[in-house]
Amino acid sequence: MELNVDFIDAFTNTHFKGNSAAIIITDDWLTDELMQSIATENNLSETAFLVADSASPTSPTKRTRHFSIRWFSPITEIAFCGHATLASAFVLFKQDPNLHTIVFVAKAVGELSVSQTDSGLVQMDFPNTKPEKITSIPTDLSNGLSIKPIEVYKNQQAYFVVYPSESNVNNVLRDNEVLKKLAPLDVVVTAQSASDDYDFISRYFWPANGGDEDPVTGSIHTGLAPLWSEKLGKKTLVAYQASARGGVLHCEIKSNRVLISGNAVHYLKGVINLA
Repeated sequence: MELNVDFIDAFTNTHFKGNSAAIIITDDWLTDELMQSIATENNLSETAFLVADSASPTSPTKRTRHFSIRWFSPITEIAFCGHATLASAFVLFKQDPNLHTIVFVAKAVGELSVSQTDSGLVQMDFPNTKPEKITSIPTDLSNGLSIKPIEVYKNQQAYFVVYPSESNVNNVLRDNEVLKKLAPLDVVVTAQSASDDYDFISRYFWPANGGDEDPVTGSIHTGLAPLWSEKLGKKTLVAYQASARGGVLHCEIKSNRVLISGNAVHYLKGVINLA
């Protein structure tokens, strides 16, 4: 068996920045074991697997297509991944320049609509997952970070640690073995940006689900964007994820939805040989 694969750098317009994802499109689902083995071998933040939905409604102009999508980290299947969704849409838009909208269907989050903006960004329409403030901070969260959390929020994906300064976000150290004890939740640290170019910055640690530090995390911004929208009184925000690779995310709050947009670049096209 041979499988075509594309490696995409998402949330960047520069090679070797942003977050990398592998995209594999098949006619039928591979086994869970095989998809996990491929994702482990790829050793990227995520590998996305897509299957065209032949039973979905057909657009009269054929400018809308439906795909089922699943995401795998090197460790486990992930319920929701933004950067690999962007990368998947980027591949599909490149394959069909007449394609206008892609509807991805995922078990955990339902339907996700993705389109291209007039400026060329890939724009994803996600559920709003605004976190709620908690008063009891888990001991493992306090012990796992070198700068103690004071203001903490939580949603179904992660603990959100809001620091008073950008330097806190850039300089905080973590103990992955301690943070693993927070599973299945991950940890994001964030602060208002000191730069006029961005509204807020963040870093995302996920030792329980993917590895060490995720380069750029689209899904967590469905919580970060509404959190900072409320704090800053803005509906449209620009975010920077301050990992070693770095990435830029354009966010817009629309009621119970969050629009997240970004660039992407194609790094590699290849064939996986499973003969």
